[in-house]
Amino acid sequence: MTDPATLPYRPCAGIMLLNAQGKIFVGQRIDSTLEAWQMPQGGIDDGEDAEQAAIRELAEETGITPDKVELIATIDHELYYDLPDDMIGKVWKGKWRGQRQLWFLYRFLGKDSDVDIATKHQEFRAWRWADPAELPEVIVPFKKALYDEVLAGFADYLA
Repeated sequence: MTDPATLPYRPCAGIMLLNAQGKIFVGQRIDSTLEAWQMPQGGIDDGEDAEQAAIRELAEETGITPDKVELIATIDHELYYDLPDDMIGKVWKGKWRGQRQLWFLYRFLGKDSDVDIATKHQEFRAWRWADPAELPEVIVPFKKALYDEVLAGFADYLA
């Protein structure tokens, strides 16, 4: 097996989506049996910038269209996470050791009925609004430090 330390990080974008009550959108991945949740995120395609990727991923994962969101803030540097050893080589065709992500905070301007996770390439089996304080406790453990950094980066905007 390839030494994980020699693999690059996958370039990605993530979205923290806040509703009017100050809660954060989280989805439960369809390909996991864990009772774990995550915010919308995904790879940056060739020719895209990070914000374009974030908006595309939001639509692909939640059905939320760009007219239903408003940019509030960004974190001006990349955040990283590593995959657990038992996942390296099994996800993303073994090309990456983890992700390097740029994060965007958006306000949700729509209604809950605008969310439709039954998308063409469905990634979530369930979704809900979570309090910011509970976020690090409900996500997969290997992303906890990253989510702590995202929360710290957007702390001025969270109730």
